[in-house]
Amino acid sequence: MASILYEKKQHLAYITLNRPEVLNCFNYETLKNLGEVVSSIHTDKEVRCVIITGAGEKAFSAGADLKERRTLNEQEVRRNVKKIGDVFEQIADLPQPTIAAINGYAFGGGLELALACDFRIAVKEAKIGLTETSMAIIPGAGGTQRLPRLIGEARALELILTAKRLSADEAYEYGILNRVVERSELLSSCEQFAEAIMKNGPIAVQQAKFAIKKGMNVDLKTGLAIESKAYEVTIPTKDRIEALNAFNEKRPPRFLGE
Repeated sequence: MASILYEKKQHLAYITLNRPEVLNCFNYETLKNLGEVVSSIHTDKEVRCVIITGAGEKAFSAGADLKERRTLNEQEVRRNVKKIGDVFEQIADLPQPTIAAINGYAFGGGLELALACDFRIAVKEAKIGLTETSMAIIPGAGGTQRLPRLIGEARALELILTAKRLSADEAYEYGILNRVVERSELLSSCEQFAEAIMKNGPIAVQQAKFAIKKGMNVDLKTGLAIESKAYEVTIPTKDRIEALNAFNEKRPPRFLGE
């Protein structure tokens, strides 16, 4: 059975972590497979948005496969930690917007995967947390860096140092989740969100994401320069002309991503 399922419907890509029997935990094979799928999406011009979720109803992902970890020597542990960090960085670097559809537990590396996505929508029953310190390690796939950038240093310190587990409503209040929905509405909510993004110019969407992501980590003057260069990319596109023509003709635009 494939540990990662991949499906594409028109311009929307779906990635499913497919190890429900072990709460969709990451072993090395799963990380390799996930990395290969993400790499293919990066250069696929047909994909305009990505939804990532977990199989089953219990877990998005409970993080690293601890049964596998017990069998690894220190060198192999370092290999796994590097791999999970690299793959999640691949996800963070995707030009297409990404949505984590959190269908259950998201602990440790599971939450770090969600943090590597642009948006997070969760079911009401979800529980999340960076719980690594309770296992005498620390978040090693971006959690110590992405969480404080999202919710602030003090709150990130609180959650990581106490290994606190949050309910979906608490995570929403902390600013970790964008939305909390009924389980029956999770996928449709993510798809509606994706559709709201994909109705806009695909090159413009990607350049806006690029400008925001890169600009957040530099001073304002440098950020404005990044924005200017990103805007330049949109000027010679066919989509920009199509948007003007559609406005003039009072019709919806037909964007081609060109």
